Amino acid sequence: MLTGKVALVTGASRGIGRQIALTLAGYGASVIVNYNGSKQKAEAVVKEIEDKGGKAVAVQCSVADYEACGAMITEMLARFGHIDILVNNAGITKDNLMIKMSEEDFDSVINTNLKGTFNTIKHMYRPFLKQKAGRIINLSSVSGVLGNAGQANYSASKAGVIGLTKSMARELASRNITVNAVAPGFIDTDMTQAMTDAAKEATLQQIPLKRVGQPEDIAETVAFLASEKAGYITGQVISVDGGMAI
Repeated sequence: MLTGKVALVTGASRGIGRQIALTLAGYGASVIVNYNGSKQKAEAVVKEIEDKGGKAVAVQCSVADYEACGAMITEMLARFGHIDILVNNAGITKDNLMIKMSEEDFDSVINTNLKGTFNTIKHMYRPFLKQKAGRIINLSSVSGVLGNAGQANYSASKAGVIGLTKSMARELASRNITVNAVAPGFIDTDMTQAMTDAAKEATLQQIPLKRVGQPEDIAETVAFLASEKAGYITGQVISVDGGMAI
């Protein structure tokens, strides 16, 4: 489905990003596994892909750093010749009620989750235009769709990703470049496993399907949007949340 394609997945060393990298590789794409601080985990993802006969490379870069994003993309374009799929998955949380949230915590979440998405798209804009083809998939969140108490910074960043997605979809559609967002709900990752049992149960009560989602649920949706099968879909936000955003 993705044979011959090259995919850049940010924040791909663990959680949802890791599974997206593995899934895209499983469909035949060569994968650039971006990470910020988890070098060993990123290299483990590369090894897992290579052990299954795929191609991958790990590259360090903080997506919040505009110049570093440019250097990473320039290096990867030189190495692979082209990048066909950009998955903006890198994200952080620094949850707190607004009354207790510091300006630093607000800024750092916006800079990684929203500005980081701008940074990679900005540096891939011209290469995609020259190719007259491309797929951009941005990871938003149910928190960006509905809002969430204690996550003003995270919800704002993920809502911003939705607006950015729609604007870029309009700008790039005439060049055969699609831009979509995936909004995960409550997914079984290290982040959610750290929650208390009471918090998990309260969240489950908000999910019509009454179960936690898996990273594979998100990864398969991303793979579909990255494929030729989704060529007539752009500017959309696909909620993969068990019905939370109904």
